[in-house]
Amino acid sequence: MAGANPSIRELLAQAFDLLSGDSARLDAEVLLAACLGKPRSYLHAWPEHVVNDTTLSQYTDWITRRAAGEPVAHLTGMREFWSLALTVTPDTLIPRPETETLVELALARMATGTPCRVVDLGTGSGAIALAIASERPRCEVTATDTSAAALAVAQANAERLGIRNVQFLAGHWCDPLPATRFDFILSNPPYIDADDPHLASGDVRFEPRTALVAGGNGMGELEQIASCAFARLRPGGWLVIEHGYDQGERTARLLQSLGYGEVSDHNDAAGLSRVTLGRRPA
Repeated sequence: MAGANPSIRELLAQAFDLLSGDSARLDAEVLLAACLGKPRSYLHAWPEHVVNDTTLSQYTDWITRRAAGEPVAHLTGMREFWSLALTVTPDTLIPRPETETLVELALARMATGTPCRVVDLGTGSGAIALAIASERPRCEVTATDTSAAALAVAQANAERLGIRNVQFLAGHWCDPLPATRFDFILSNPPYIDADDPHLASGDVRFEPRTALVAGGNGMGELEQIASCAFARLRPGGWLVIEHGYDQGERTARLLQSLGYGEVSDHNDAAGLSRVTLGRRPA
């Protein structure tokens, strides 16, 4: 990316040549907008704007690192989820659009303006917990994680966004929960088999393996959560859990075997099986 003081148009053209994949254009624009401290619309409104040396240096570094596979969210330190700007770090999963399906399904079952108790198991950056808490301010949301570093990121996100109806607890799945029953238990747990070849490509190479990989052919953590959640849900309470695209039938059978009723599996926006729901009988 040689050349002093290129324009925005020239800089993006150089970046497009270095990046590959379906998201190359979007990645290049997101990174340049972040370097400039401007929205992406600025790039199209002012394509002839000449960048300064500081912006050029940072952008060159980021494009080089992105070309080597480093996630955009790790470079900028931010990712939008449910219209919330979340800080992310290598200690957390990068929130993904398919997880918004889980939030949509949960919210559809939560009455607006009615208090409820909600748990997000394995909160990571806090994406699910904060999305629910922002939409249902009268609900009490509890977010758990085994990673102290991830909890620190989630708590910082809550404070920066001014979301105060969430408490954060350290521990494994249901273990740190108080002795009470909950209306909803939500989770996006590890569900990738250790031998899955996708672990060697894309953004997941830079994410915490403990948040991605599960034993039992990817079903181990799903089984633990489904079991502990049943005991912690009030009668009529819902478990809403994300899983891999090929785990929908297995997850539904698991919930049915544990006594959940009204079990259903739902596709994400890409049409892939992604979230299973089950209800503790009343």
